[in-house]
Amino acid sequence: MAQPPDNDNHRASQAFPKWRRVRKQADFDRVHRQQVYAADDVLVLRGCPNGQPHSRLGLSVSRKVGNAVVRNRWKRLIREAFRTLQSQLPPGLDLVARPRKGAVAEFSAIHASLPKLCRRIARKAGQGKAGKGPS
Repeated sequence: MAQPPDNDNHRASQAFPKWRRVRKQADFDRVHRQQVYAADDVLVLRGCPNGQPHSRLGLSVSRKVGNAVVRNRWKRLIREAFRTLQSQLPPGLDLVARPRKGAVAEFSAIHASLPKLCRRIARKAGQGKAGKGPS
């Protein structure tokens, strides 16, 4: 059963397409070389400018976090938080997120943590808004 056209547009604006993801090893390496990061009790976020009008997300969830079920849950929750917060995040950043050691995978905590960390990354990378410079 087809959805009305306006719902398709809304769904498309809320999607998480491949161009919104950091996928290439060279891009991951570039983010890690910049050594710009922010962390709290839930996530550790690394980032750098990407020269594009949108931000992209990459994930790095190691086996130390837990078994495949736990790792996949972390990835789903971080992706969903990024997807729903796209309009509130600073543009033009490549971000690589990983769970903080010992953190519990809860959507509300990730959803609250991600925008704060992204703003800190943007300031540190020199892309802060409203006249804020790098810290």
